[in-house]
Amino acid sequence: MREHYRYALVVFRELVKTDFQLRYQGSFLGILWSVLKPLMLFAVMYVVFVRFLKFTDGTPTFPISLLCGTCLWNFFSESTSMGMRAIVDRGDLLRKIHFPNYIIVASTTMGSMISLAINLVVVIVFGFFAHAHYTWRVLLVPFSIIQLYAIALGLALLLGTLYVYFRDVGHIWEVVLQAMFYATPIIYPISMVANNADLGWAADLLMLVPTTQTIMDIRHNLLSPEYVDTVWTMVDNPVLCLLPYVLSALILWLGIHVFRKRSQKFAEVL
Repeated sequence: MREHYRYALVVFRELVKTDFQLRYQGSFLGILWSVLKPLMLFAVMYVVFVRFLKFTDGTPTFPISLLCGTCLWNFFSESTSMGMRAIVDRGDLLRKIHFPNYIIVASTTMGSMISLAINLVVVIVFGFFAHAHYTWRVLLVPFSIIQLYAIALGLALLLGTLYVYFRDVGHIWEVVLQAMFYATPIIYPISMVANNADLGWAADLLMLVPTTQTIMDIRHNLLSPEYVDTVWTMVDNPVLCLLPYVLSALILWLGIHVFRKRSQKFAEVL
């Protein structure tokens, strides 16, 4: 049994290394694109939504919060989309080598996690010049990142299973991701929703979505505890505040359960 896990760990490590290298193979800047892509996207959103449309919460940390949210969303979007296609893209590997199938999906999402780690270093460096307030709460950030990774991995396993049988899932997930992006307070502050008399309830509802809760928690603990709201500061019911954490665990469990139940037939279907 020990040899089995050791072998699985070696395969996982090699797949992570190979996947991360292949992402930027043939490009002149290589791994630098993992930093440049979110920075370029941030620049576009900052000019359009902050400068022209005046989306801001009135705090000096909103620009760096926008950059942080962009990096976190890129991780979630990339890890779920690439994880969804991982089994199909590496179907030939499943037929040649015997190893746990979940390693393929996990290695893909871990490659996205490496990119996120690089991006967060950039966010922290920029934060020193953008009025970020670093406190002891920075120590809580890894727990929120683990939660976000668990959500992404659970969805990647679930979507990856469905994608083996139904390729339409890929197109549906693109639309869902786009809707989720605009429903998540990344390019606009949650206060814009909370301060709307007709939509005040929507702010509380958004904060109960696990992806929103984790992104807001990371912004709060990493950059500005005094400016960024969390589910605990916006939702009055403490029991209800636990809902996004329960949903995160449920998403991970569901992804693992469905994947394990169907993974034995992947090689036959592919």
